[in-house]
Amino acid sequence: MPLTLEGSCNCGAVRYSLQSHTPHPYMRCYCNACRKTAGGGGYAVNIMGLAETLKVEGRELLSETGIIDDSGAPSPARRSFCARCGSMLWNFDPTWPDLVHPFASSVDTALPTPPSICHIMLDYKAPWVVANIRAGDESFARYPERSIEDWHRAHGLWVD
Repeated sequence: MPLTLEGSCNCGAVRYSLQSHTPHPYMRCYCNACRKTAGGGGYAVNIMGLAETLKVEGRELLSETGIIDDSGAPSPARRSFCARCGSMLWNFDPTWPDLVHPFASSVDTALPTPPSICHIMLDYKAPWVVANIRAGDESFARYPERSIEDWHRAHGLWVD
C-alpha cells in the first residue's frame, strides 16, 4: 500500500494529501526554476505522488505558475502554490498526467531519510552555492537517465 503524504503551505490555508510509492526525498535539483522558486541558493526536492489521489483543502487559495526551463523555453509544467503566503506545494507536468510531484518542503508527514542523495542540474546552480556531495551520493550536470521510480526500486525503497 502506498504511503499517504500530507502537506500544507506556510500559513496553513492550503492542505493536501496524496498517495506515494516513492516517499524518499533523495533528489536535489539546482535548476534555475527550482532554485529561484525555492528561494535563495537552495534547491527543490520533488517526490512523486499519484494524481488521482490528490485531495486539497483550501483549493480557492491555490494559484499556478508556469516555469521557464534552463534553455529559456517555457515548460509545460505548472507549479501550484498558496496565493496567500507563496509556499510552493507541488509540480504537475502534463507529460506525466498520472503523477503530481509535491515539494518535499511542503510535506508535513515525516519522510524517510534517503540512503543517498542525487544532485541534479549542477550546471545551473548559482556560482556561490556549494553542493554538499557526500560519499555515496550521485551528481549530474543535467537530468539523470534514471527516474524517481527507478531510483526507489534500485534501492529497494518502492512502497507497494
